[in-house]
Amino acid sequence: MTLTANSAGAVAAAAIGIPALGFAIGPIFRRLPIMWQPVGRAEDVPQDTYMPAVIRLTADDIGEANKTTVFVRRRDPQIDTEPIDRFSHFIAISSRCAHVGCPVSYKDAAKAFVCPCHGGVYDFRGRRIGGPPPRPLDRFLTRVRNGMVEIGPRYSLNSRMKRFSPRDPGEPLDGIGPILYPPRPSTAALPKP
Repeated sequence: MTLTANSAGAVAAAAIGIPALGFAIGPIFRRLPIMWQPVGRAEDVPQDTYMPAVIRLTADDIGEANKTTVFVRRRDPQIDTEPIDRFSHFIAISSRCAHVGCPVSYKDAAKAFVCPCHGGVYDFRGRRIGGPPPRPLDRFLTRVRNGMVEIGPRYSLNSRMKRFSPRDPGEPLDGIGPILYPPRPSTAALPKP
């Protein structure tokens, strides 16, 4: 009788636990598709300031929660010193703070991004210059198709402006940060430059 009761309990626990575990870890193995979204004509994008644009974060249509603001400008070779490739003729910066994910805003008078939550401040290029954020603002790959600037996958940067797969807010990418905070397996793989 003890064996029968224990067997029935194991079957009941498996009937509840296995589907719950499948729902919890199943999305980890589904890689998100790469999306490119037009945000405006290439000739309308300024070089000395940022143009705000709204994009969707995923291909799913889940309403307003799926939208975010990006700040777009034309690349300036005098201040943008990182190597240029086919995805960096325009600069598209995320509006999500690298500290805890609060929305940042661009202040044109100061040529800086400011986070109102904890005082994070970023320069014109999106590099941290004050406050608690551990890394620069995330960016998006950009390209031009049929005269339109398109925004692609998001990526994170370390303090040397080197690209990494997107990370969550609060995850540093300097030193042993990339080892301590590996990318999620579900994020879209960045295309080769």
